[in-house]
Amino acid sequence: MYADDGSPLSSRLGPYFSDGRRRVDYVLAYQIQKPASIRRQSSRFGDNNFIRRFRRSLSMRSSRAPLQPKEDPEIAAQDQRTDYHEDDKRFRREEFEENLLETGLELEKDEATKISGIGFLKIHAPWNVLCREAEFMKLKMPTKKVYEVKQSSNLVEKVRLFIHKVTAPLHPQSGRQPATKHQVPLSPLLQREAASVYEVLKRTRCTRAKYSMGITSLLANAVYTSDYPLHDGDIEGVNAEANDRKLLYEEWASYSVFYKYQPIGLIRKYFGEKVGLYFAWLGVYTQMLIPAAIVGVIVFLYGCATVDDNIPSMEICDPRNNITMCPLCDRACSYWKLVTACGTARASHLFDNPATVFFSIFMALWAVLFMEHWKRRQMRLNYVWDLTGFGEEEQDHNRAEYEFQVMKKTMKQEQSSPTSEKVKLTCTDRMPAYLTAVLMMVFMILVTFAMVFGVILYRISIKAALHMSTYSAARSNIRATVKTTGAIINLIIIIILDEIYAAIARWLTKLEVPKTDKSFEERLIFKTFILKFVNAFTPIVYLAFFRGRLVGRPGSYLYVIGSYRMEECAHAGCLMELCIQLCITMLGKQLIQNNLFEIGMPKLKKLLRRRKSELDSKQEEELNKTLQRHEKDHILGPFVGLSPEYMEMKWSPPPCGAPPHPVVPPTLTQEHPI
Repeated sequence: MYADDGSPLSSRLGPYFSDGRRRVDYVLAYQIQKPASIRRQSSRFGDNNFIRRFRRSLSMRSSRAPLQPKEDPEIAAQDQRTDYHEDDKRFRREEFEENLLETGLELEKDEATKISGIGFLKIHAPWNVLCREAEFMKLKMPTKKVYEVKQSSNLVEKVRLFIHKVTAPLHPQSGRQPATKHQVPLSPLLQREAASVYEVLKRTRCTRAKYSMGITSLLANAVYTSDYPLHDGDIEGVNAEANDRKLLYEEWASYSVFYKYQPIGLIRKYFGEKVGLYFAWLGVYTQMLIPAAIVGVIVFLYGCATVDDNIPSMEICDPRNNITMCPLCDRACSYWKLVTACGTARASHLFDNPATVFFSIFMALWAVLFMEHWKRRQMRLNYVWDLTGFGEEEQDHNRAEYEFQVMKKTMKQEQSSPTSEKVKLTCTDRMPAYLTAVLMMVFMILVTFAMVFGVILYRISIKAALHMSTYSAARSNIRATVKTTGAIINLIIIIILDEIYAAIARWLTKLEVPKTDKSFEERLIFKTFILKFVNAFTPIVYLAFFRGRLVGRPGSYLYVIGSYRMEECAHAGCLMELCIQLCITMLGKQLIQNNLFEIGMPKLKKLLRRRKSELDSKQEEELNKTLQRHEKDHILGPFVGLSPEYMEMKWSPPPCGAPPHPVVPPTLTQEHPI
């Protein structure tokens, strides 16, 4: 299919300029002015005299022009201020775009889009700009293949070839795809064009009212609403051509290929080094969990095979002993026979047997082997991907919020006493934010303790209520009911507090106004990790180390809040309840957080967006076919970073009987600009 000018329609709808030849390397989106606003054209924004004349003429015109009889003066003044701010943003964009042209970038505006109220600035970096930025960023890319590895014929090589043939079905088909008729082949240097353009955008400034503002400040002041690189193309449909994105969708992001190895090289090529390292670490972690799961199943089967030979279970289940136990609660509970707990004792042996000690030692050694294996894998990837000096070569630019606060502080100081010193935020400026963060984190930790204590009171009270129940079925399953409902309530509290703590941690980090993205991420991870760690492990630590030790003895029991007697462990120990808590927590978090929130919520948002636009699936599909690449990517959800993904596995809950083990994530000093 071809457009009116003879260019291929796929190129017009793809990541290209209107000529269908120059590739769009980066896109800036901005809000288009309302038709009723004042549209004054300016050839150059940098002329401050023109700005002053414009302000003076605007004020004179507003003072001389009489208002209509039915026009509200407050509404007119508000509209006038809105028009002025919109014009001010347009002037800033004009100067910034002129400065971008001076750096050698090629620009093209697109305001006649199907997304109402949004305009796009498409940016293309020519070859000379890419070469200049590659030298500035010290990019090291391969230029020519000058060596050939010859395979030897020894026994080790034959074994390696045999293993490769056996595991060939597990490897993804991520080879190089042949270029199509409309596809422009990219050199290794052009794979970094978005990163190069992003560096130019960060360095380029506009001097609006004596304040130097870069792209981060322009985004913070809503001069531009968003910035992003473009995807290669569509992944499905008639316009979908062979590209890296489609290949990743078919060979990686699909449930049908879950058994295959990950195309780490292609992931790194498309998403950058940090995302590539994350999925490499995730693959190593999943691979190392296989032997741990096998040993855990063997330990569980050993418990099943030896449950009939367990002496404590045999003594509890022997009806000839006729052992009478003290009441589990005051007034409502009565004496009970130990033989009624036979089932719980036999079930506890499945998770608490001599093999569990071996499994705990194995998991401790497993954690060490996993860390060493990942270090080896990470060092190999750092060498292959040439990341040895990544942290020193990359520049960490200031965040938009930091520059905005510095600008406000500069304006205040100039109003009081003009100075030529460079203004920056000090610890004194951040002291209220620091105090707020400390107090809020202490308060949130106390809230977690209060929630756990509330679940303890629930278990104590519900146990007494079930003992007083007139239903025989309720009285016969008291322990199972209390354990299961208590674990479910703990799960619900953990999930709700996780979402609340993540939002609070981000809010507190924003209050501190970190200077760089790296500092922001480090502070956010520190706060989030502490809050989520306390939230997830407080119930587990209580069950493992404190429950059953703060009970007292018959005649001298320990009471809390008046008449609530502290709960005891089961006669076979608290490990059974610990396993139930871990199983419900891990399965619940996987089903609710990882599936409902990460998969279900985006689908729900898409459905609501479709209903809001009053389009059915066929109409939306037809509209999607006519949208250009930058319009399709603009309506996608924002990338929130990898910190939430790391938080899900930073401290993975261990199998029953094994100690908690920290998982070491990949280390990269700075996020890739893309």
